[in-house]
Amino acid sequence: MNEESQKSFRDLIATRLAELDAEDQMGEAGQATVELDQQAVGRLSRMDALQNQAMARANATRRKTERARLQAALARMDEGEFGYCEDCGDAIALARLQLDPAATRCVDCASG
Repeated sequence: MNEESQKSFRDLIATRLAELDAEDQMGEAGQATVELDQQAVGRLSRMDALQNQAMARANATRRKTERARLQAALARMDEGEFGYCEDCGDAIALARLQLDPAATRCVDCASG
């Protein structure tokens, strides 16, 4: 993989990391503690709020995992291993990396 391609993937990863940061800021309010106030909020409304809170926490976990995968991809770039399958060592298709720059396996190895 040439330097121009790597720069393109670094930019793609940086953009995605910035998007994750923005999503984190928007999702913080959804993870706040749900107040127990039967006068202000009925039982069903509170259950709905708890469900929304659980979904916000699950999304935060998903973003954390994706951020770790993207940072690992940056580390592989620094080590000169980006774009190569961790199982067989063959090059990962550029189209696959464009869809998921954190991919660590080629299509053949990923499909089993």
